[in-house]
Amino acid sequence: MKQEAFEKQNQAAWEQMEAWIEALNTRRVDKLDDGESIGRDFPGLYRKVCHHLALARARRYSAGLQQRLNQLALDGHQHMYRARLPFFSATARFFANDFPAAFRRHWRYVLASHLVFYLPALGMALAVILQPALIYSLLDPGTVFSMETMYDPDNDRLGRERQSDTDLMMFGYYVYNNISIGFQTFAGGLLFGLGSLFFLIFNGLYFGAVATHLTVAGYTSTFWTFVIAHGAPELTAIVIFGAAGLMLSLKAIAPGRKRRWHAVRDAASDALPLVYGGTAMLLLAAFIEAFWSSTSWPPTWVKYTVGTVFWVLTYGYLLLLGRNEPR
Repeated sequence: MKQEAFEKQNQAAWEQMEAWIEALNTRRVDKLDDGESIGRDFPGLYRKVCHHLALARARRYSAGLQQRLNQLALDGHQHMYRARLPFFSATARFFANDFPAAFRRHWRYVLASHLVFYLPALGMALAVILQPALIYSLLDPGTVFSMETMYDPDNDRLGRERQSDTDLMMFGYYVYNNISIGFQTFAGGLLFGLGSLFFLIFNGLYFGAVATHLTVAGYTSTFWTFVIAHGAPELTAIVIFGAAGLMLSLKAIAPGRKRRWHAVRDAASDALPLVYGGTAMLLLAAFIEAFWSSTSWPPTWVKYTVGTVFWVLTYGYLLLLGRNEPR
């Protein structure tokens, strides 16, 4: 395309970008007729100008045009990436809007991840009920015995009743363990989804086998009161990481018109709210597990009530918050 036709085709977009930048520089956004659309449409216009600059350089258009587009790109970059909100305000906005909105926006991946995790768990639970020896297909006898000892109702302590300094140490251990599982599940999407599927299925089978074995063995009041509270953020976070991994896998398998790496990179960027939110949920789960789940002093009904509240709050938060914010 000749430079004259190129300028004629895109002149309106450049003039709009210049008007917006001037308004932002002088803090007179309210003076523009389309001032309300700047926050919504500015990123798209900025990317378009950057694309025009790349075309102008590749086609060796005049130095004057390249200089104009370069200045627009520089000015746009300053307004795009400068810090607009204080850290705590941005964090609050993320958890009040961005994270739950991303959860709902990618509901297909989230639903698929839930099914891949919970269906094997349910299948393994039924299998262990029918054939109890199947527990040893996933766990060695020593591990099974250790779990039975830990949740034995005859014990005078539930799970791990510990001193405060040991609770803090176990909090660090749970953080490391939870984050490791979460990021393995997410990064496994790079292996065309095989890694994410493996970790989701394996953890589902593991949970179904252990929970059913301990329940059948008569450790219901100790095991379920231990896991019900922190299980809400922990298990939900694992399937959220799985959804993020499946997003990567789809672009790795079917990148469309983009290069495969570029498609995966864009999918990873789109999945970041899920990763950040899932990480926060795993931190919360580790805190609950270390400082609440291990305590034995509350009555059983209190532990079940608190755990039920956590499950309701977890999915109520993800499904309801941020619905009134503009997309």
